[in-house]
Amino acid sequence: LLWLADKAKHTGKPVSYKDSIVIGVAQAIAILPGISRSGATISTSVLLGNDKGKAARFSFLMVVPLILGKIAKDLLSGDITNSTMEPMPLIAGFIAAFIAGFAACTWMITLVKKSKLSYFAIYCFIVGV
Repeated sequence: LLWLADKAKHTGKPVSYKDSIVIGVAQAIAILPGISRSGATISTSVLLGNDKGKAARFSFLMVVPLILGKIAKDLLSGDITNSTMEPMPLIAGFIAAFIAGFAACTWMITLVKKSKLSYFAIYCFIVGV
């Protein structure tokens, strides 16, 4: 899919509501082992003619509901409980993770804009094997 997306014609259009549903289906398919969620969503978006940068940004935003859903599930199941841990280390860890995550997402969006998706396809293939 990544290899095909690299060969697709880029129209530079933004992600539409209709496209977002198709991209969401690609994200759902990526639950299968060995399929990259970001690779599936970005390549599907590019194959639909969307701009690579907007596709990458949309892909990274699509993970937010998944993360929030996992947190809610853990809270409801009791996997996350109120512990005796001090709040300052938790706050410091949250801030550090937020900054690192934001920097990583910004770097990846820049990388997707400038790079060929076929390089990511080769990487995924090697890691998958």
